[in-house]
Amino acid sequence: MNVLSCSINTLNGLYDLSGLEVGQHFYWKIGGFQVHGQVLITSWVVIAILLGSATLAVRNPQTIPTAGQNFFEYVLEFIRDVSKTQIGEEYGPWVPFIGTMFLFIFVSNWSGALLPWKIIQLPHGELAAPTNDINTTVALALLTSVAYFYAGLSKKGLGYFGKYIQPTPILLPINILEDFTKPLSLSFRLFGNILADELVVVVLVSLVPSVVPIPVMFLGLFTSGIQALIFATLAAAYIGESMEGHH
Repeated sequence: MNVLSCSINTLNGLYDLSGLEVGQHFYWKIGGFQVHGQVLITSWVVIAILLGSATLAVRNPQTIPTAGQNFFEYVLEFIRDVSKTQIGEEYGPWVPFIGTMFLFIFVSNWSGALLPWKIIQLPHGELAAPTNDINTTVALALLTSVAYFYAGLSKKGLGYFGKYIQPTPILLPINILEDFTKPLSLSFRLFGNILADELVVVVLVSLVPSVVPIPVMFLGLFTSGIQALIFATLAAAYIGESMEGHH
């Protein structure tokens, strides 16, 4: 009962995080729900950038690749390497999922620093990177949880749940709790790092001349890329672990 109570509290904590706010927000009323309109707007912009780039890359492939085609082939090869390293020989079906996670988070993180969101005026709040909102990072983390549960169940069936009593049944409570804390740590890590980076830049710009924060902004771009890689790598590692069993 203690384990069940702990697990329910963890899920309630994830639900409560969706109401976490930093500053003002622009809301839309959809049915009986209140959603963050600014997050949807910036997410659509990021998706449009990714779809537009992918369309241009595959529209007219050349036998001798162009610079743009070379770049996208390198990105695809990089994502395949990450997936194969973490998942193993059965990585193929999971490349689209890991690639989508990596590219969406990467472009979202960079959009917060590179796109002039503040030019667009909203009735309340302001536009920022989608990953600057806890709702986005929790959604990505929960998608990852669904993915690794699906991977384990599709390969092992109900035998997948045997991992919870490995290497000894005594660890059953800890193994169950681990599956609830994974999305919590994924969402908090990404949200905290992106929010902190943007807040640091805003504070520096308000306190010192505009030239001084530039090195910090470049460091933020590097950190944003690393955060996308960490999230994608952990997602692939969780999927690989669920398919291989306890280790």
